[in-house]
Amino acid sequence: MQNRPRKLTPKISKENKPHAGMVKRVVKKRRKKLKRGSWLSSMLVMSTTVTERSRSRSVSQRSVGYAYAILFSSASLIMAFAWISVLFIFNPDQVSWLNKILPAWIQIPLGNHERPQTLKQIQLDLSRKNQIFGETLPLNQNVKNSFLLPVFQQRANCQSDCEELVELRVYERSEELEFKSQSENYYYLATQLPVTGPDESFVISSLDGTSELQDISISLPLTEVQRFEGATPSPGVWFDLHGQRQQGTAAIRYGYVVYYNPERRNLLQMLSWTSPNGQLPKWRQVTGDGTKELVLDQTVDLEPHFQVYQVKPLKLFLKPIQLEAITLESPALKDSAYQNALSIARSGLWTPAFEWLKFIKKQHKGVLSEAAQAQMDLIRLHSQLTKTQAEKIWASPSQEVLADLIDGRWGKALQVFEASPHNAQEIATLLKVDKKRLWNRTVAALRVNPDRLEVQAWFALILKVQQGEEHANSWLKAQPKITKDNLAYIQGLLARLNIEGTSQISSTHPSQIVGTVQPITQVTNTDWLQANSSADLKLTDNQVWYQVEVSAFYDGKRWLNSPFDNFNPPKTDTAKFLWKTLGISSDPEIQIVVWLPNGEQQITIAAIKAVQLRGKVLRLLAAGPKIPENQNDVLQPKPLALTNAALEWVQPSPITLRELYQQNPQGVKVILSSLWKSLQQFDEVPGGAIPSFEQMQEKLGDWPVQVIDLTNNARPEIILTISAGAIASLNQLTPESQGENPEQRRDRTIILSDRNEVIYTDFTGNDLQRLSAIAKLSGVQSLALLVENAHNYSLRRWSEKNQRFE
Repeated sequence: MQNRPRKLTPKISKENKPHAGMVKRVVKKRRKKLKRGSWLSSMLVMSTTVTERSRSRSVSQRSVGYAYAILFSSASLIMAFAWISVLFIFNPDQVSWLNKILPAWIQIPLGNHERPQTLKQIQLDLSRKNQIFGETLPLNQNVKNSFLLPVFQQRANCQSDCEELVELRVYERSEELEFKSQSENYYYLATQLPVTGPDESFVISSLDGTSELQDISISLPLTEVQRFEGATPSPGVWFDLHGQRQQGTAAIRYGYVVYYNPERRNLLQMLSWTSPNGQLPKWRQVTGDGTKELVLDQTVDLEPHFQVYQVKPLKLFLKPIQLEAITLESPALKDSAYQNALSIARSGLWTPAFEWLKFIKKQHKGVLSEAAQAQMDLIRLHSQLTKTQAEKIWASPSQEVLADLIDGRWGKALQVFEASPHNAQEIATLLKVDKKRLWNRTVAALRVNPDRLEVQAWFALILKVQQGEEHANSWLKAQPKITKDNLAYIQGLLARLNIEGTSQISSTHPSQIVGTVQPITQVTNTDWLQANSSADLKLTDNQVWYQVEVSAFYDGKRWLNSPFDNFNPPKTDTAKFLWKTLGISSDPEIQIVVWLPNGEQQITIAAIKAVQLRGKVLRLLAAGPKIPENQNDVLQPKPLALTNAALEWVQPSPITLRELYQQNPQGVKVILSSLWKSLQQFDEVPGGAIPSFEQMQEKLGDWPVQVIDLTNNARPEIILTISAGAIASLNQLTPESQGENPEQRRDRTIILSDRNEVIYTDFTGNDLQRLSAIAKLSGVQSLALLVENAHNYSLRRWSEKNQRFE
């Protein structure tokens, strides 16, 4: 019989442990084999059985211990890997330390999260990308824990506002032990928001159509970032991003309101805004519910316009709040009286609407719904401004009447109209050029109360001025409840209007006048030409007389400059001709600009009352508030007079010669040589050999320059504005010791052409000549220089024929 192979004893574990039945069968079998054996065999069998049992029990116990150890080790590893996974999902930076012990091929990917950096490292990275870091703004009381970092970039081919905001970044301090123990603070990028400025069409739309919209969309730059200080809706931090555009004499501001949500760690652009009067948004208590609202002031002249935004919850995870405007479009109460009040408010009669709403609230026992109270508070905000304007003392009757009518003071405005024939004629001009703002108010007031005498009178006056006397009388006679006395009274008011005379002097263009102004004490009526020769020249309280010597004006077709050699008005109706040609019949206001010692401009509004033409000199007589007395300081520019539509200022942003050298190295070398020769020519620096380029760059590299096309040849000129201190530093002198003439201590300008030739200079010896501003004129393609001379101002434009400014 073939031998069987030996069986290997399997490793005994808990699962294959021999049970009692198996042991009994083995013992029984062995006993049968040993029946005929000796007692020794019996003892051997017993010993073998006992040994087998002990060995089985020992192996079983060891196996259980190993199993428990492996189980507990596996559980710990699973929990560790689970915790690391959670950290990796919600904050990858917490597990970045593992990358130090892992080989390169198994590094933990951190996705968009970067390794924490110090503030200096962050700024260095931005500089390498040709980006400019702004001032850090704190997100809480401790700026070291978190901050907002504005990122700017230099605009290509830029002439003004060259540094524009391109991104907002939020950094938070790293809490990892690896970085927290360092001497410097380390930060990681929590969130970022790309920024692009608003379209130009959106910004200038606030001017109510005074500027033409462009077919090509142009983004205007955002140049400043500010945090809203004081109490703001919480939690979170609010920021204002804004820029500025110069439009004529007005500075329009525009921008975005951005909110940082600390719970979601994200930046949200909440609002785009524009303000034609240059006011920034503010958080103010308007509705009285304990939470401040965001108020945007868009008032233009006497026309109030406020937008008020409330913070409202929103059911979005990433955007839990929104800014919601309070509007008057949908009445919050289903009440006819309330709806009528909102109707006249929408037309601009804020004070009558507010008084009506106060009465309605009293009827509701002083309690209105939250939405109705918000609408009432918005109307109250406008009413406060119109009341203030109506209570001011104005320079002209037309301004006073306009302020009264905007505030709904119909009777008071009629008193001003009836005060004198001159007042009536001036107010008729106001009504004739009105762009429906007064018309809409009278229509709304008549809709609510068609029988009110004062409103009927103003409606008839507007009708007669704009559509003729026949229309006015027809409308009056069609009123069902008008009495004979009221009809006679209103027709008497209409008779005060000399429509024929008014229409003859009405202008087809707004006044565009530039001149030099000085106060005068005495005025003789016969020396001046008025629109109404029978009126007396009188001043109201707190007014003084000003004489404006006209330097240039626009006659509707072209610009005329002093001296006015070819300006020959007719011998008959000279006054009417001058008022129409100058455009002051429809636009009698003129601005008086003075410069204070600190360089700040102050603008005073005066009203043109009369005109004078003697020889080649054209003068205006204006009345207005008194201007500051320190304008005679020789270090300050002379007072300037100009009408609102006369000029549109152009202000290229300056750069240094050193920065210009980086853009055009060869050109700057030629510019510095030409500039030094010019300074030698006017004895501002010693004559002799011209210093080396390196020496000139060291001395002149920080001088500011402006780059702009002044000659209309599509190639820019270089404008250098040179201070007295800069000239003194070249000669190692102090500005006070440079010369006895105080005029030499004012900034002076040199303009170099694209061929590096001097085409304008203020260095003209003892004669005063200073470039005050660069301006754009209507109807003229090239830009103009506003130059202050010894006795007046002049406008100079480039002559292609003579190759000079004339």
